[in-house]
Amino acid sequence: MASVVKSEELSSYRQALVALKSRLCGDLDQMTDEALGRNGAGGNHSKVPLHMADLGTDNYDQEFTLGLIENEQSTLELINEAISRMDTGTYGQCTGCGEMIARPRLQAIPYARYCIRCARKQEEGE
Repeated sequence: MASVVKSEELSSYRQALVALKSRLCGDLDQMTDEALGRNGAGGNHSKVPLHMADLGTDNYDQEFTLGLIENEQSTLELINEAISRMDTGTYGQCTGCGEMIARPRLQAIPYARYCIRCARKQEEGE
């Protein structure tokens, strides 16, 4: 099957995906350093909270950051899959039904793997 997206559009989507991937990798590095306490910020150099309330806040912040890291890693995987689909000539084709993904959807979410109809089915658990 020929590529489902025109080559000039494909180049634009690839640039968007590479830029997003680069930004996410930088964000992940920064958040990982923060979650592991390697950022060197703050006046408390021992990294041991001075008060029980501080301990709770530190734990919450770390859990929140770890959740963000997990979400961004998932998005990074989707970006890598989209780039692979570009290389195989199937970018823009829904992996659920095989139909074309609408261009406005690809412009908004260039790593989308499902058309809107299939994405709704996925969300509903069908």
